[in-house]
Amino acid sequence: MAEAHAMVSLVEQGWADQNDVARAFHCSVRKLRRDQRRFDEGGLAALGQKSGYPKGRHRLRGSRIRSVQHLKAQGYSNREIARRLGVSEVAIRKLLRRLGWKESAAPPPPLLPLQPRDAANPNLSAFPASDSAQCAQPPPSKTSPAPETTSRANPKPSALDATAPAVSSSDTDPTDRRGDRLLAALGLLDDAAPLFGSRPGVPRAGVLLALPALVQSGVFDCAQKIYGSLGPAFYGLRTSLLTLLLMALLRIKRPEGLKEHSPQDLGQALGLDRAPEVKTLRRKLARLAATGRAAQFGRALAERRVAARGAALGFLYLDGHVRVYHGHHRLPKTHVARMRLSMPATSDYWLNDQNGEPLFVVTAEANAGLAKMLPAILAEVRTLVGNRRLTVVFDRGGYSPKLFQQILLANFDLLTYRKGRWPRIPRQRFRKHQTRQEGRTMRYVLADQEVRLLKGKLRLRQVTRLAEDGHQTPILTSRRDLPPAQVAYWMFGRWRQENFFKYLREEYALDALVEYAVVPDDAEREVPNPAWAAVDAELRQAQAGLDRLQAEYGLEALTNPELKRPTMRGFKIAQGQLGQKIWNVMHRVSRLEARRAAVPRRVPVQAVTEEPVVKLAPERKHLTNLIKMVAYQAESALLRGVVPPYRRVEAEGRTLIQTALAGAADLEVTETELRVTLAPLSSAHRTRAIAALCEELNQMDAIFPGSRLRLRYAIRQAP
Repeated sequence: MAEAHAMVSLVEQGWADQNDVARAFHCSVRKLRRDQRRFDEGGLAALGQKSGYPKGRHRLRGSRIRSVQHLKAQGYSNREIARRLGVSEVAIRKLLRRLGWKESAAPPPPLLPLQPRDAANPNLSAFPASDSAQCAQPPPSKTSPAPETTSRANPKPSALDATAPAVSSSDTDPTDRRGDRLLAALGLLDDAAPLFGSRPGVPRAGVLLALPALVQSGVFDCAQKIYGSLGPAFYGLRTSLLTLLLMALLRIKRPEGLKEHSPQDLGQALGLDRAPEVKTLRRKLARLAATGRAAQFGRALAERRVAARGAALGFLYLDGHVRVYHGHHRLPKTHVARMRLSMPATSDYWLNDQNGEPLFVVTAEANAGLAKMLPAILAEVRTLVGNRRLTVVFDRGGYSPKLFQQILLANFDLLTYRKGRWPRIPRQRFRKHQTRQEGRTMRYVLADQEVRLLKGKLRLRQVTRLAEDGHQTPILTSRRDLPPAQVAYWMFGRWRQENFFKYLREEYALDALVEYAVVPDDAEREVPNPAWAAVDAELRQAQAGLDRLQAEYGLEALTNPELKRPTMRGFKIAQGQLGQKIWNVMHRVSRLEARRAAVPRRVPVQAVTEEPVVKLAPERKHLTNLIKMVAYQAESALLRGVVPPYRRVEAEGRTLIQTALAGAADLEVTETELRVTLAPLSSAHRTRAIAALCEELNQMDAIFPGSRLRLRYAIRQAP
């Protein structure tokens, strides 16, 4: 019976086809189809032999067929029915075809609700995980008291309550989750409920400090809205996402880093008996990436960010980050500024707010430049912020007067450096200016003037900074309402984004490869023609030779003794050999120019290579970038919580937060709360700073995702 059920489950859940399963289990395809039909008609009991099935046990005849018919009659789609029963949509469609199912006039009565086994356990909830799980539980006995169906959570409303209802658990021991794992294996559980026990000194449980900020970011709500579910699993969508976020905050930079940590210790912080291991987490990432919804997920997160921090969007910093590739696949090359080399790489463009916090990220096709990516990115920004007029700050990579016109027509202001040749400004026109921003006074030596570009069609404002060594830095902007000092301040504030890239490279492994897979790229995109480049190099070499011969001829004319050769005719005769060389080279230059003109400058990429045109698979990397972005935002939110009590927050603030997140903590569970008591830090003033942060987090009334437990934080004082 177990073997037959395994074969049927493999086929109906879509893991293998009938031929593969029959071959693996050494049986015929006809037997497998017969087992499928028996399972559809009589459930699990129908798969057992008459002599082997225990006598007196109730047999569920037609359980699968009745469940499908009930759900179909209620109007559920084949996909939803398949999700609830833990099978593939193809299996449901084939079953309905075999049954000859038709619309029924009156729907059958609803299924009985699943009752929790232990309502007194504060980790459990009265809400079932899925409707399919309702058929798996037997009815309560007549002698046992009726379970409590109302929630005992604190009725006080909170802005950080999870929108999705908390899931229930069939287990009562936090260290033994075999019941939930069995339900997941049977396809009756979409995600394991967090189940906590009181534990002293849980390693790295300080990372739970970030949960209020993570919940406030809306990452779990957006993921539920975009991805829905990962299907029947013990480690579902919420658990997998929470694991990845806490890994980023704990500086576990890759899934392989989980090998260096105890699964039981990390599981206690997640409310599980053990955390998912490397292969499990990679499989979850692959399943999320297969949906192709990372861009929608990023857009949903950006919408939540704009709604929460709209005041920080007056200035938007846009810049590209180059991820160097060292593999064996042939990828487009681009210039890596920090290495001063042109290397195979992939370019990502990040949009940050005026505080340097990331808003969203996009991956450029074939390392497209900033000037090419700007219109598409600004169109995305317009969908997020509406008709609000914002100022976009970018570097010289986006310098293009024609692009400036498009930016202004799109109701954006611009702030960038001037590129190319420009007239230097006399020193007497510079004046001293100052502005006070974020509690600091900034002083500059500036010159303010109007400039015209595109033959006078575009008029912009130029603010030029004079450095102590005499270097002049021209800044172009369309903002005429800002004082010159503020123009310089917001332009030079672009280094916040550079520091953001450096921090994420070092602390979050931003450049690390998530997978080595490649996908086909556009074979029709145009690239520089190597044939044109070869002819152009030959032409430039010929022109250089012509310049040398002409210089030599001119030198001979300058030093010609007039008494010996007083006429030009005599000079030409004397220098006839050199003159003939010049004529030959001139004819060669003319032939090369005509030859180059006949060769196209750009051709499709498929025409210049015999290898397949590929690019790195973007989906999984985009998804991990979004997870690291949310983790960084949560870390920044905690950093703002220690600004008043910690004086060295600019120099050591993130180090303090990182230390607190990596520290141990005591977990105490009550009926309505999960109390996290952190171990004291290395010094009293650092402990006081985290204590102030705990008080602020307690006011947020955050709830642990997937449960009804409110989070309460404290820190022990050092003896």
